[in-house]
Formats: sequence, C-alpha cells, structure tokens
Amino acid sequence: LSTPVISVSLLQSLEITPPLQLDQLPTDVDAIVVLGGGTYCDAPEYGQDTVSGYALERLRYAAELHRRTGKPILVTGGKLSNPIPEAIVMKATLEHDFHVPVRWLEERSRDTMENARFSAAVVKDQGVRRVLLVTHAAHIPRAQAAFQKAGFEVIPAPTKFTTHCQWTPLDFLPTSSALAVSATALHEWIGSVWYQLR
Repeated sequence: LSTPVISVSLLQSLEITPPLQLDQLPTDVDAIVVLGGGTYCDAPEYGQDTVSGYALERLRYAAELHRRTGKPILVTGGKLSNPIPEAIVMKATLEHDFHVPVRWLEERSRDTMENARFSAAVVKDQGVRRVLLVTHAAHIPRAQAAFQKAGFEVIPAPTKFTTHCQWTPLDFLPTSSALAVSATALHEWIGSVWYQLR
C-alpha cells in the first residue's frame, strides 16, 4: 500500500467514469453541483479560512464547466472541524478567484450522503433535477449513487484522474505519499460498500 505502483492502481480502479468531452457538454442540465473537498482552516497567508487543495481542484473544474455552459452552481459542504460551513468558503473562492457566481449553498452536510440529501432539499422547489456532478474521479461512483438516491438525474463530471507519466524502479519503493493515495482509495471502497448496505 505504500508503493506507488500499488496505490496508483488502487485509485485508478475506482475511476471507471470517463471524463466529459468539453466540446460536447450536455446543454439540457439544470445546474452544476460541486461537492466539498475540505477546508484549509485559518490559513495564515490569507488571514482566514479557505478551501483545501483538494476542494480547489473541484472548484476549478466547476468554473470551467460554468463558463462553457452558463449553468448555475450549487456548492455543498457543512461543518466538520471547521467553524464556517465549507460551502461558504467554496462560494467565496469561486466568486473571488474564478469570478464565477454561486446560486445555491448547502451548508449542513457532513458526508457525501448528506451532500445529496440536503442539496435536494435546497433546490427541490427550483426545478433542479438534472445536474452535472463535480467531484474527484475516484469519488464519482459513490457520489453518483448518493445523488441518484436523493432524486437527482446525474451526469457525472469527474476531475483529477490519477495519471502517471512513466514507471521507474522508484515506484516500487515505499513512500508516505503513496500510502496517502492508498488510504484515499480504501476510504472510497469502504464507503461504497457502506452506502450499499445502508
């Protein structure tokens, strides 16, 4: 699990949904939904909370999809260890850094299942049913299932695929970063099984 050759393979095994073709994006969607990916709390260089690098990857892709489709954005993420709901920080990042407006915020969720359920409650009277769902490629299978269960028609919009330029002998040596990748993959596999049982 600590070797890149194993950790990359584990994460890629979850990335079964192909990326969207940017020149052939669906136009018959009601919204773009972006799942939270963590907060960088009390960031000293910014003097306030901001999004984590993980969340930033999702927001960047959502901004690109918005520019190409013009569809409104819903951001979803509540409080975990952060004192401010993640959705508020996501909205600030999209609007300040990417100059992309956010129409809806879902601020109560603590996990992917709640992202879906509470997002449905936010837009249930807004005619939002068919959505582009933005999250990491390895997270898409679990997130898509949760949002479909909540009543959405989902077009997955995965980002941050696991790529590898060239294998070398060093990829068979243990590293802490490879172990972190394996932890992410195992989290998704276990989460998918748990959601099916629920």
